[in-house]
Amino acid sequence: MVKKIFAYSYVYLIMLLLYAPIFVLIVFSFTAGTNLGDFSQGFSFDLYEELFKDTELLNALGNTLILAFLSAIISTVLGTCGAIGAYYSKRRSRNVLENLNQIPVVNAEIVMALSLTVMFVFIGSVIFKESIFSFFTLLMGHCVLCVPFVYLNVKPKLVQMDPSMYEAALDLGATPTRALTKVVVPQIIPGIASGFLLSITLSLDDFIVTAFLRGPGLLNGEGQFLAVFEDFPCGNTRSLALLQGDLSVNKNIFHTGGHPAGIHKGAVFFQVFRMEDGDVCIVARLQETFSL
Repeated sequence: MVKKIFAYSYVYLIMLLLYAPIFVLIVFSFTAGTNLGDFSQGFSFDLYEELFKDTELLNALGNTLILAFLSAIISTVLGTCGAIGAYYSKRRSRNVLENLNQIPVVNAEIVMALSLTVMFVFIGSVIFKESIFSFFTLLMGHCVLCVPFVYLNVKPKLVQMDPSMYEAALDLGATPTRALTKVVVPQIIPGIASGFLLSITLSLDDFIVTAFLRGPGLLNGEGQFLAVFEDFPCGNTRSLALLQGDLSVNKNIFHTGGHPAGIHKGAVFFQVFRMEDGDVCIVARLQETFSL
């Protein structure tokens, strides 16, 4: 009895520590105050009104949801087909497929993002002679991230299934395709559904792959950076330490010494100067990972 009390107390304490900050944010979001903990201005929906008036933020949210659902649908189809194919393959082929499926799961996400970035940089430089980073490279990256987890959700349902039912359907005259759709798929629907929901969660939660594979103008807030730079007072110098890992720099916006900065991948540090003629001069120091 005492052990149960301590066990439940420990679980509830961990849950409290995890969810208390979220509930605090929810409570203080319903006030006009800009500082967390300031409820002196009373109950208000002002922050939510400002939120839904921000068109750039809403566009980013729309892109995020479209990306999440598209990648989840594609990943669910590919992962389900892969799991069914591996289940009905010979033992050696099945072991090879399962080992390959484990690679994206056990690898760090940064390794996957760098690998995909190198591949897309090579394809863009050698084949297309231009940068190919866009929504479709981002979609492919999210599919690579999600497919292995769909496979791992569908596989246990296939193992639990009675294999004789598929064989019985074939013996009764059903074609392999009809036996698959009418016998196998209905029994693994819970695994397919959980894989689909997990794919949406992974896509919404992902940052590293998104940061490396997004294209110019897609979820990167270039307009926000430009607005910040233009607001600097004359003679003021500041350094901005931006994302360690990736920043897509638009060569038409950022200049160093009068020359286009190009499109760089890496950690970026900016020093911003207001010149006598009113122009903004931005000196960028990059710890480059890749440069196009």
